[in-house]
Amino acid sequence: MSGIVNLRVERVERVEGAGQAPASVGESPVWRAAEQALYWVDIPAQKIVRLRVDSGERAEWRLPEKVACIAFDRRGTVLAGCETGLFAFTLPDAAQASSGEPGRAAVRKLAAPVFEADDMRFNDGRCDRQGRFWAGTMVQDMAAAKPAGALYRFDEHGVLSAPVVDALITQNGLGWSPDGTTMYLSDSHPSRRLIWAFDYDIDSGQPRNRRVFADLHHYAGRPDGAAVDADGCYWICANDAGLLLRFTPQGKLDRQLAVPPTKPSMCAFGGRNLDTLFVTSIRPATGASEHDGHLFAVRPSVTGLPEPEFAGEL
Repeated sequence: MSGIVNLRVERVERVEGAGQAPASVGESPVWRAAEQALYWVDIPAQKIVRLRVDSGERAEWRLPEKVACIAFDRRGTVLAGCETGLFAFTLPDAAQASSGEPGRAAVRKLAAPVFEADDMRFNDGRCDRQGRFWAGTMVQDMAAAKPAGALYRFDEHGVLSAPVVDALITQNGLGWSPDGTTMYLSDSHPSRRLIWAFDYDIDSGQPRNRRVFADLHHYAGRPDGAAVDADGCYWICANDAGLLLRFTPQGKLDRQLAVPPTKPSMCAFGGRNLDTLFVTSIRPATGASEHDGHLFAVRPSVTGLPEPEFAGEL
């Protein structure tokens, strides 16, 4: 793969084409098959970044506020969860953005929840198998440990739901089983460290029967962003532990893979055959290693599923 340098850790590679400067909070990797490109965000830098993996061409766009999670509609418009709400972003001027000068995205606000506390933003989000966009909120000061976060559904008609799941501290880990009938959600706050599974009604978009899927108090790290593979297994980034953990649909840990950054933040399957697991990471304020904040590629000998697009028109 062009632009990737092998590391001493077998089967894990740092994606040098992603750029030499580390992200403060790299998050929300999304593989867009139509472009054969990986997109991701740097939350505090207010940036969306794109890498065409085969050519190594990199582009970035500056946004007017922090952006935490993204998805695409069929036309390539970005649906994003940010600080003050959900936005549609059109990413023009790719040539300028590829030249090292960040492009400017055209912005349109779509919806906003009533935040339960001050200093909140959206966090983890993605589309379900039917193309509804789901995203959760959190208080930005994690040390406050306020359970003011909630999970919302934004449907194809442009309607933002009331809170579907509430009392979350640090919402994370959204994912769906291959048939869409199981939804996964986590709370990555150190005091929670739980992953839940729900029965999911694919017609109504309503999750029910919430139960603990995995309690990471029994494992290393905190549950951050996730991906589901074609076998229905759930991959979670174990933040603070430098690990990827794979749980079977029955909630059994069956694989553990070390990655160079201490704080892997989210993973997503990509590549032409969806056989590469891309991993973003966070760079801690103190004690950072040379790998923290960079993008990595893992070849776990399993394949992923295409990332669903938003079913509505943005």
